[in-house]
Amino acid sequence: MSKEEPSPSEDNGQDISPVEHARDTRRLALRQIDDARIGPAHIRAVIVAGSGFFTDAYDLFSANFIVNMIGLAYYEGGVMSTGAQTAIKLSTTAGAVIGQVIFGWLADRLGRKKMYGVELIVILIGTLGQAIAGNGPGIPILATIFFWRVIMGIGVGGDYPLSSIITSEFATVKWRGALMNSVFAMQGFGNLAAALVSFVCVAGFKHAFIGAGSSAACYNNDACRLAADKTWRTIVAFGALPALAALYFRLTIPETPRYTLDVGLDEQSARADIQAYLAGKRGGKVDVTHAIQSNVRRQNLGPKAAPQDFWAHFRQWRYGKILLGTAGSWFFIDIAFWGLGLNNSAILHAIGYASQKNVYYNLYNTAVGNLILALAGSIPGYWVSVATIDTVGRWPIQMGSFIVLTVLFCIIGFAYHHLTSSGLLALYVLCQFFSNFGANSTTFIVPGEIFPTRFRSTAHGLSAAAGKIGAVIAQALLGPLANKGGTNKWLNHVMEIFAAFMLCGVGTTLLIPETKRKSLEYLAHKYHDEPMDATAADVDIDGAEMETGRDII
Repeated sequence: MSKEEPSPSEDNGQDISPVEHARDTRRLALRQIDDARIGPAHIRAVIVAGSGFFTDAYDLFSANFIVNMIGLAYYEGGVMSTGAQTAIKLSTTAGAVIGQVIFGWLADRLGRKKMYGVELIVILIGTLGQAIAGNGPGIPILATIFFWRVIMGIGVGGDYPLSSIITSEFATVKWRGALMNSVFAMQGFGNLAAALVSFVCVAGFKHAFIGAGSSAACYNNDACRLAADKTWRTIVAFGALPALAALYFRLTIPETPRYTLDVGLDEQSARADIQAYLAGKRGGKVDVTHAIQSNVRRQNLGPKAAPQDFWAHFRQWRYGKILLGTAGSWFFIDIAFWGLGLNNSAILHAIGYASQKNVYYNLYNTAVGNLILALAGSIPGYWVSVATIDTVGRWPIQMGSFIVLTVLFCIIGFAYHHLTSSGLLALYVLCQFFSNFGANSTTFIVPGEIFPTRFRSTAHGLSAAAGKIGAVIAQALLGPLANKGGTNKWLNHVMEIFAAFMLCGVGTTLLIPETKRKSLEYLAHKYHDEPMDATAADVDIDGAEMETGRDII
């Protein structure tokens, strides 16, 4: 329990300076957030932020299914070329790189509140545009889909830094990791939903698919082509529903108190926003005179998070090595995670689960196989991470994940031709599990904690962009490499390459400090030499109780 402390107005008979008064006000304001018990406000924040990641994962993983449907509807022989499939999958990922960098920087410069919800609007525009994309003599269907998926990807990318930072800056110290991880874990349900919606659509059009027989026969059958066209558009359009449901709540969330305090230098507004957040209201209210004065103060402060300030800070090795660690770790894990995730269908084909010639049974088994993979590996991995992230810690989980994945990929790669189908499937499920119970989760969490407020969103966006660049490499280079010499002929060597990247992730993890159960202010002081104040002094490097008497354990 915390010791009872005097309010800022109580000086106990001694004069206090304006600086001490400001620090006291700041400390008490942030303590309301840091020491709060998990309640409706936190749950609401996780659901609102998590809805974006549900949508993100749904949009990304649904590419596994829509490329098959588009091939049946528009491509001679009913099969889309490998290059065209790669282009559709890469378009969203490439757009995400742009969105992560731009939205990450804008959230530091303009504020979290002003940008939150904007990225969801971009996702909605891209999703609906894609769902009604047409095929014409001058512009083929692939070009229009590619365009709209890039737009959608920009919104998907913007969701990464914004949802992470907002959750982090509103979270209680004790369970900050679990709250952030819960947001990210919604990806597992998005993956599951993509498979489930595909399953329902395929089953709904069974009469059209099953009678056509092969892919080539489907392309030459008007009913089958129409069913394929309706199916992929339905799958895409469904992704707009969770985004629509969360849009209002994102547009009405209060500004985070840390941004208001550290960048806006406005203690009164920060306290009002804290009360509004905990009460589930749109935003805190301050008197008109104070609002005008605060606006003038912000204008006099000039631009925030200027690029030259960012680079001047991070070009120093003691600060830059942490950014290198977060960005590098995200880069390496995403090479394997998205290389596998966006090629689930190829893995299912390799084990003989989705290699039937009949169109219906091939699509049906692909959907069912992805449901099994999501339920057996992805979702359990995410939620085991949620349960342990604040007790075991970020660093041990990430390091253990990279080591285990190195071993698993080595086994798959070097023993590929000696594995049974069931053995290969079991190893693949384990790879999914230890990716999500590990580096795929921690690389999202740590950048949202370890950097100072004025650079936090930009640094997170750059780290996330590095991850998506890894995903691009996995799809553009390693994905096609698996089919060198024939379908999945080089898949074993691709797994060996993944193992090498996982080993590199062990090295970048050494650059990252542990962040569990330490206040954001303490971390900013410890690792970025930000000024120490009473709030930062509350928690030491080991999470022990200090002079204020607060016990965060």
